[in-house]
Amino acid sequence: MELRTLGRSGLLASAVGLGCNNFGRAGTVTQTQEGSSAVLHAALDAGVTFFDTADIYGGTWGLSESLMAEVLKARRDEAVVATKFGHTAVATPLDERGPKGSSAYIRAAVDASLSRLGIDVIDLFQQHMPDPSVPIEETLEALAELVAAGKIRAYGHSQFSVEQLGVADAAAASLGVAPFVTSQDELSLAARAVEADGRLAAAEAAGMAFLPFFPLANGLFTGKFTRSERPTGTRIADLRPQVADGADWDAMEAYQALCDARGITMLEATFGWFLAKPVVGSVIAGATRPEQVTANAAAASAWSPTADDIAAIDRLFPVA
Repeated sequence: MELRTLGRSGLLASAVGLGCNNFGRAGTVTQTQEGSSAVLHAALDAGVTFFDTADIYGGTWGLSESLMAEVLKARRDEAVVATKFGHTAVATPLDERGPKGSSAYIRAAVDASLSRLGIDVIDLFQQHMPDPSVPIEETLEALAELVAAGKIRAYGHSQFSVEQLGVADAAAASLGVAPFVTSQDELSLAARAVEADGRLAAAEAAGMAFLPFFPLANGLFTGKFTRSERPTGTRIADLRPQVADGADWDAMEAYQALCDARGITMLEATFGWFLAKPVVGSVIAGATRPEQVTANAAAASAWSPTADDIAAIDRLFPVA
């Protein structure tokens, strides 16, 4: 598995990461400890080292982190653990501490996550959403203090606008603290808004690593789906039929033909497209079964596209 540096942090992450938002989710195999542990062990065995979770994942607050603790206890030195705090649209037991971007909230959140994960230090602590009610200077100072205290190694953000990213970068320079090292947001061949509005370019210009979530568009780009077929037991079939309903099937069929002509799978082509972008730190793909994460890991090194290959794919799924 290729390892990539997460911005200026010095942290090395596997090119394919594991999104842990399914751990503890009702109706999935990973709802249980056994199911979650099986996926985590399979990921580590396949060379996946980057694990992305959040305090709100798992159906109940903190459950995803708690389910990860058992495997981390045995294999902590193999994992780069990333979690998040401060989703402003979700109420948490820590809300009495103040706004989610405040120093008091952040200090409480990191201690709660460390306890649930059963680890001494979080590798990457990410602000889940911007908090406009709190000056970014307060947030950055609090995060820098956590680094100095040895509770986290680096910090990043998620879903910041170009303007918010610029303000944060300038604030870090003014304060003399480290800037955000990662930027996490949605990116797939079917959802390229971060390219259209400049967020991806802004992250790259700031020296950050970009962490795409929903890279396979809920499984649309695994190659399992066709215009008329939706395998049961999949997220699209069971939970998000609108993803298939709204897909551009002319483009999808042309993409499958492109893959067939090159002797690769759609999964391999999609990971190859992502990893051709130097700004991408780790492609965060979810999985609920060991075989899924094993396939994702294998796909990461299966195909390196040429510039012409990238251009051909981009023509099928242009930036809006």
